[in-house]
Amino acid sequence: MRGDPVPLGFVFRSRAKDEKASVADKATLTDSNQPRDPQAPKGRPTPKRSEAQSQRRSVANTPTTRKEAARRQREERRQVLSRQREALASGDERYLPARDKGPVRRFARDFVDSRFNVAEFFLPMAVIILVLSMVRVGAMQSIALLLWLVVIVLIVLDSIATGYRLKKQLNERYPDDNKRGAVAYALMRSLQMRRLRLPKPQVKRGERP
Repeated sequence: MRGDPVPLGFVFRSRAKDEKASVADKATLTDSNQPRDPQAPKGRPTPKRSEAQSQRRSVANTPTTRKEAARRQREERRQVLSRQREALASGDERYLPARDKGPVRRFARDFVDSRFNVAEFFLPMAVIILVLSMVRVGAMQSIALLLWLVVIVLIVLDSIATGYRLKKQLNERYPDDNKRGAVAYALMRSLQMRRLRLPKPQVKRGERP
């Protein structure tokens, strides 16, 4: 008994499927024969050479132990402090501490450094007054007490005038910037002797900031 004839369309479709399957098998074999980079995860394509090198460098730079991580943090902190010390001497804005950064703080420093301040002579005057007060003479002790009062009054009056003028200048020059704490920052700087101030003065006395 003869079987039913097979349709030609079925034969051609079967051959097309077989050819596609053989092509896919060859592609799979070809991909499997290529060496896989050990850095590449399974099931993902092999990365480029530049990407592989960057991955190796990042792995090499990653601290492997807690001790190594702490050592690197200490080194980075030491570098930051070294840069800040150099910036305090040179006035480099990039590495200054946060309290000294910004145009407002720089202007406040220049405003104080460009003029004589009574407060900056407080320490030498205090030494002189202390020596006078140690003399066992009633007149000298009275003079020392009077000098204390005069010095304190002069410092207070000069600080009030300096703060008022500085605040006015800041409002005119930097109306939109944050000026909080700038006046107190400048007054604290005025209490220090000029050669001991940090950051170092960048203007001369009498020079307009």
